[in-house]
Amino acid sequence: MGEIDLSNPAASGGGEGESLVGRNKADRGPVRRARKVSSGAAAAHMQAQAAFESGAAPMVEADEEAEPAVPAVAAPAPAAAAPAAAVRVLAKPPVRKLAKDLGVDITALTPTGPDGTVSREDVQSAASGAGSAPPPSTNVIGYHGAETREPVKGVRKMMASAMVASAFTAPHVTEWVTVDVTRTMELVERLKARRELRDVRVSPLLVLSRAVILAMRRTPEINSWWDDAAQEVVYKGYVNLGIAAATPRGLVVPNVKDAQDLSLPDLARALTALTATARDGKTQPAEMSGGTFTITNVGVFGVDSGTPIINPGESAILCFGAIRKQPWVDEETGEIVARDVTTLALSFDHRHIDGEKGSRFLADVAGILNDPASALLF
Repeated sequence: MGEIDLSNPAASGGGEGESLVGRNKADRGPVRRARKVSSGAAAAHMQAQAAFESGAAPMVEADEEAEPAVPAVAAPAPAAAAPAAAVRVLAKPPVRKLAKDLGVDITALTPTGPDGTVSREDVQSAASGAGSAPPPSTNVIGYHGAETREPVKGVRKMMASAMVASAFTAPHVTEWVTVDVTRTMELVERLKARRELRDVRVSPLLVLSRAVILAMRRTPEINSWWDDAAQEVVYKGYVNLGIAAATPRGLVVPNVKDAQDLSLPDLARALTALTATARDGKTQPAEMSGGTFTITNVGVFGVDSGTPIINPGESAILCFGAIRKQPWVDEETGEIVARDVTTLALSFDHRHIDGEKGSRFLADVAGILNDPASALLF
């Protein structure tokens, strides 16, 4: 998980807005005065209404000016409200597709568009979690003999679909390395005192992020993607570095765009901004799209490491474990000393990244963490 002090979605939708609306006879409000229309106008009106109800286009009133109005006729009271399943939310097809792609339950949104339609902004707001809150639970969670159910939607639904697709599409291989990062921890302390970095968060994750970007130069397959439909490997000429983050609404992976072009201070500022945005639940869908490689920092939870699942559209993911003081055998003296130690785990797509390439990349990252000065060799 990212160095995010939750330890982000938040492009979230853990609880998107309140359930709402479609239009039907039971809730349409005052009855319009009936008007006499020609058969052609009546047909046009019916076609326009059908198009509106299907979300294909805004409903346009048929031309009623040519005929005089007739006295209003009171509509009979409905026997019963239409069942909930019959209520249709009003939205255009592109908006429906966007909601489906983002895993947003369109029937749970409060429409703000023209004529009570769900707009693109409504969907994006729900996906990012803005202005929404999880629905209240009907039961108190705890060991009281009761069960509670929580709908799976929004960012949790997206995450579940993506992880299942990835796990059962790409053959995952995971390799581990335990490394002495004492010198990285010393570097972090020195960097904190630098004037250029005083206004940002400096942590081992910053050094690891830089190490990942440098190590990709020697193993570009790590920053590629297997296009199964085209049967091609797509090499990315840029690094959009994703940082997996846990939020109350679920796991999100915002990424730093073009991270390869950033200096260390700029990368630190980008990671700081990413963290703050995720913590506030304001990560937007665009900030989570287009990632090329991901770091998940489980160390912030005190976990040593894990076997992460590759994000769709990427080929590898690096798990960063907790840094602990541990006994370590000094290679030069043979003495046992206390050192800062962590474990890295790299999962990669074995269709086009073989063991040699995965191992070389992982060893290069570990080597930079062990001796940050070795970054000058890349």
